[in-house]
Amino acid sequence: MKLDRDVYIAGVGETRFGKHTSDFDVLGRQAALQAMRDAHIEKPGIVQTAYVGNVQNGIVTGQMVFKDLGMCGDLAIINVESACSAGGMAVYCAVKDVATGTADISIAVGTENHSLTRQAGTAFAGATGDIETMQGLVFTGKYAMRANRYMFETGATPEDLAMVTVKNRRQATHNPHAWFKGNISIEEVLASRMVASPLTLQQCCGISDGAGAVVVCSREMTKNLGIQKPVKVSGAVVFSGPYHNRPRDLTGDDITEMAARRLYEESGIGPEDVNIIELHDAFTIAEILYYECLGLCRKGEGIKFLRDGESTYGGKCVVSPRGGMLSYGHPVGASGAAQIASCVKQLRGECAGYQVEPVPAVAMTHVTGGGMSGTEHAACTMHMLTKAWQA
Repeated sequence: MKLDRDVYIAGVGETRFGKHTSDFDVLGRQAALQAMRDAHIEKPGIVQTAYVGNVQNGIVTGQMVFKDLGMCGDLAIINVESACSAGGMAVYCAVKDVATGTADISIAVGTENHSLTRQAGTAFAGATGDIETMQGLVFTGKYAMRANRYMFETGATPEDLAMVTVKNRRQATHNPHAWFKGNISIEEVLASRMVASPLTLQQCCGISDGAGAVVVCSREMTKNLGIQKPVKVSGAVVFSGPYHNRPRDLTGDDITEMAARRLYEESGIGPEDVNIIELHDAFTIAEILYYECLGLCRKGEGIKFLRDGESTYGGKCVVSPRGGMLSYGHPVGASGAAQIASCVKQLRGECAGYQVEPVPAVAMTHVTGGGMSGTEHAACTMHMLTKAWQA
């Protein structure tokens, strides 16, 4: 998306991720209130548009979130569903409103509660009416096939895959919002229950509950609100997966590669300039593949990038500094918004105990969503965020 005017993030909020007894609307309100307070918004009536990402919790989810905040009425509330990309796409829509002058201030929320509505032990699949879904393809199986092919082509081992979980759990150790954290060994990861070979339980993100929220606004509004550390949205892209029936490279991800190229082009920022990334690490193999798809390293060198410590603190680019989906869990509709909230706090230097040093100046987020036959994913949403103040 070409931004017609500068767009800034004025405030963010997020709940703890895990299993909640509070429903999605309560979680969404908690995150939204945090974000509005963070943005110094004393009168919610100044918010002009709202977007709410949700997948599993029924209809009019946005209205359910905002009604008890007294914001229903004049506020235009639009609900967004795009599988795992829903929360990120809600932020994209809010950015678009401000970029085009439709609004001077907009809020995006991603929220989800699976514990109260979803049967335990069920697996997520692609589009309901899709032929691959009807034949039993679930996402764990798809990523297991990708892992097997990658190991065949590169010589990577199950131990290499397990290193991703070890890294992300370690990075989440002091993050109060993460569900799983602390030290776990490669042996413990590999000894956990097999789900879809070679992916064991500890190599799959847990399906969690939670919410994230982001307030975006114009430059003038950041001044009116007295925002001292505005974060600039330097790029925002949404892609739908290209469809074809030709053979596909399971070790690549065409939709991510397309979205990344566009984001780098529109923002004027290359992969070598990015300090931190929150990406779609729903499974260990996913993070390794995305190193390559996002241009952090060359094709086939993802394992070397990981082994050399280039994706952790002190490396070239810290990937999943919050702990990623492998530590937070994945509340589907909430994850994309929470990624952005976490990156904003890193850019501000507010992540005590897990702050990246030196404090990053550039952050990128990446979240994919859904699946259909003939595509890698149904959607991909990415944002480029930059520090917009002088230290």
